Amino acid sequence: MRNDTPPGPPEFTIGELATRTGLSVKLVRHWSDLGIAPPAGRSASGYRRYGPEAVARLDLARTLRDLGLGLAEIRGVLDREHGLAETAAVHADALEAQIRTLRLQLAVLRSAGRRGSTAEELRVLTELTRMSAAEREETIRTFVTGALDGVDAPGYRDALLAATPDLPADPTAEQVDAWFELSALVRDPAVSAGLRAMAEYAAEHSPPVHEEGHVRAAERMTDFWVRRVSAAMADGLAPDSPSADDVVGAVVAEWIPTQEGVRPAGTAPRTDGAEARGLLLTQLETAADPGVERYWQLTCLINGLPVRPGLAAPGEWLMTALRANPAPGALAARHEALYAGDAAGSADAREASVALRPDRIVETCATVLGEVGKLVAGVGPDRFRDPTPCADWDVRALLGHLVWENLIWAGLATGADTLPDADVDRLGDDHVAAFRDAAAATLTAFRRPGLPEERFGPAPGWRMVEQLLIEMLVHGWDLARATGQPTGFAPEIADAVLPSVREIYGSLPRTAGGSFAPERRAPRDANGNDRLAAYLGREV
Repeated sequence: MRNDTPPGPPEFTIGELATRTGLSVKLVRHWSDLGIAPPAGRSASGYRRYGPEAVARLDLARTLRDLGLGLAEIRGVLDREHGLAETAAVHADALEAQIRTLRLQLAVLRSAGRRGSTAEELRVLTELTRMSAAEREETIRTFVTGALDGVDAPGYRDALLAATPDLPADPTAEQVDAWFELSALVRDPAVSAGLRAMAEYAAEHSPPVHEEGHVRAAERMTDFWVRRVSAAMADGLAPDSPSADDVVGAVVAEWIPTQEGVRPAGTAPRTDGAEARGLLLTQLETAADPGVERYWQLTCLINGLPVRPGLAAPGEWLMTALRANPAPGALAARHEALYAGDAAGSADAREASVALRPDRIVETCATVLGEVGKLVAGVGPDRFRDPTPCADWDVRALLGHLVWENLIWAGLATGADTLPDADVDRLGDDHVAAFRDAAAATLTAFRRPGLPEERFGPAPGWRMVEQLLIEMLVHGWDLARATGQPTGFAPEIADAVLPSVREIYGSLPRTAGGSFAPERRAPRDANGNDRLAAYLGREV
C-alpha cells in the first residue's frame, strides 16, 4: 500500500545535535535548560528530541557567545525580544570600551616594567586603568578649581580647563608615564600655589575672557625671547654683564606691544626703561614656576600636542640680565664710572698691597699663573671626569677654561681681530703644556710697555690684568678643591684683591642664572683664597 504522507521534520537526539553543532553534550543540555535551544518534544522513553531549528539557534548562540554576549542577551536575540542589529551595536560599544581598558592596561604594564615600578606606583597605575575618562577629567578639574578658588581670573581658568588632559583610547607608554607623573603633580601643594600665583597675576594683568589671539601672541613672544636668549647663551654671553643689555633691549622692545589691550588702559609701558624692565621681570618671576611648567608639558604630552622646550635655563638668564641691567645702559654706566677713575675700594687695595699697583700687577699676575700652573701639573688624566665646584664642568672642562681665559685676555691685550672660541678643545694630549703655553702668551701680551696705562674702552690695561688675576685665583681654587690639592696657593694676593672683587661684582644679582651664587660664610681660620671663594659663592 502506497503512503503519500510527507516525512516529518527530522528529530535529533541530544547526542546527534551536539555532533552537528560541534558543541559538547553537556553544553547543549545546559543551553537547552536555559531555553536557548528548547527541545521540540520527547521520545516515548522521555528522551529529548530536537528539530532543525535547534541547530540554527545553537549555531547563532555560539557565534554570539564568541563575540562576548551573555546568555541572557543571547536568549533575548533568539526569542526576538531584541533585534540582532540593535544588540550587535550595543555590544560593539561595550566591546570597544573593553578594548580601550585592555589597551590602557597593556600600556600600564609596559610602563611599570620599563620604570621598574614599586608596589605603590603599580597601585596608582592600576587605579588609572579603573578610572573612566570622565573621572580623569574630574580629577584635573578639581585640581584647577581648587587652586584658583576665590581668584577672579575667568580667562586664565578657562584656558586651563580648555586644555584638560585626556588620555587617548590607545595611549603610548610615554603618555601613561605622563599621567602617572601628573597624578602626583596635582597633589603637590607647591604646584597648586604656583598655579594660584599665576592666576592672581592674570586677574590683575590679563584679559577677563580667554581669547586664542592673546594665547598665540604670548606664544610668539615666548618663542622670540627664547630664541634671542638661547643664542646669547650659546655665544657664552654672561647675563650679568653690560653686553647683555642689547639682548634685554631687544626683548623689551618686542614685549611692549603685547601689553596693549592686556594691561588696564593707560598702564602699559610705551618705551624701554626701568618701568618696562621691572614689569617684564615681575611677569617672568611669576611665570617661573617649574611645577606649573611641568604641568603644561605633561598636559601637552598626554593630549598628543607638541611639548614646548623647558624655559628654566633661558628664563633664568633673562631674569638675571634684567636684574643686572635694570635700565638701558645702567650697568655699562656703572662700569664706566668704576673704570674711569680710581674708586675708593681699588685705591685702598693698591695702597695696602704693592703687588696690586699698576706698575707691579703684571708680575703679581705672573706669580698667580705660576701657582695655578703647579695645580694644573698636579692633575692626572684619571681625575678628568671628577666633578668641580663649577656645577657644569668636570675637571677637564675646568682645565680647558683656564687655558681659554689666558688666550682670550691675551687676544684682547694685543687687539686680535678674532678671539678664541670657548667650545674648542685646547688641551690636546698634554694639558700641562697647553696651560703653560697659554699663560706664557698672556704674560707676553701683558708685559708690553705701557699696557697698564693704555685704555681698552673705558678701562685701563691694569684692570684687564686684574680681571685675569681674579679668574685665576677663583678657578685655581676650584681646581685645587676638585683634585684635593691645597687651596691656599696665593692667600695674600687673594686678600688684597678682595676689595676690588667686592667693588666690581658686589651689585650683581646672586640668583640662579648669574655668574655667582650667594656669598657663603668662610670659616674663621680660612685663608685668603678661601675667603675670596666664599664671597663668590663657593662652599668652603
